[in-house]
Amino acid sequence: MGVWRQRRRPRVAGTGRPSLAGEGHHRAAGTSGVRRVIKGLLREARPKQWAKNVLVFAAPGAGGVLNDWHFLWRSLAAFVAFCLVSSGTYYWNDIHDVEADRNHPKKSKRPIAAGIVSVGVAKVVGTALLGGGIGLGFALSWKLGLVIVGYVTITTLYSTVLKHVAVIDLVAVASGFVLRAIAGAVVDDVRMSTWFLLTTSFGSLFIVTGKRYAELREMGDQVNTRSTLEDYTTGFLRIVLSVSVGATLVTYCMWAFEGREVSGSSWPFYELSILPMLTALLRYVLILEQGHGAAPEEIFLSDRWLQALGLAWIVVFGLGVYVG
Repeated sequence: MGVWRQRRRPRVAGTGRPSLAGEGHHRAAGTSGVRRVIKGLLREARPKQWAKNVLVFAAPGAGGVLNDWHFLWRSLAAFVAFCLVSSGTYYWNDIHDVEADRNHPKKSKRPIAAGIVSVGVAKVVGTALLGGGIGLGFALSWKLGLVIVGYVTITTLYSTVLKHVAVIDLVAVASGFVLRAIAGAVVDDVRMSTWFLLTTSFGSLFIVTGKRYAELREMGDQVNTRSTLEDYTTGFLRIVLSVSVGATLVTYCMWAFEGREVSGSSWPFYELSILPMLTALLRYVLILEQGHGAAPEEIFLSDRWLQALGLAWIVVFGLGVYVG
């Protein structure tokens, strides 16, 4: 019977000791692979998208309670809860669309589609994020928990069914923004004005429609990468943009006038806040017409004028709420 001889490690010249170069190489490769997966997991969570969850602060901010630490920390916790569940839904959306994403010029670079994060690992992480966010929501308030469950339900339906139905897909995505605003109100038990809800609803529809409009112009003949784009025309989306931006401005004006009446302020801060709001809306329309807007979060994070207008609005409106 033959005997297998044990393979010896290469020895370092002059020492008689086994070389550790091979082991070091394997350890380095393993560490690099782990880092790559961790970076992929973070990218898949899409932290840039967390900017959308700032809407959680809208109702308590407008209600004038964020200067109270009790309400502030609850709003921060609600923000974290939405960051967790939104990242979880991104995981499951990309798991569901992994094959389609591999045929998309940009989405093919997403960690799951690119094979950086396996589908199995993505399922575990996505489920953990959803569970953590929902659990945190119910821990803060059963009403907030229900709002978060509603958000997860709508986004799940969107990922599986609704995104394939033109117009309904716009409303479904816009409703996610509205639910964020509602979440901020229920976690701090702040009364929501009807005009506030209408402004949020039409503003959300404006942003979502702008995204579709930019995608349609950007993709051109490759509209098969998103099924509903085949049903849209630039003319139709321009009409929806016009209606939604106009409705956003009108309802915001009504909300501002209502705020002045309710507060009884002698200073016209609420009315003055209309100016930066109007300018920001027009600025965003211009950006859309210039061929941008397929990734709204990147526009908001990169356009200095939009940021300046947003800051101006926060200052003026904040003066109306907390000073005027």
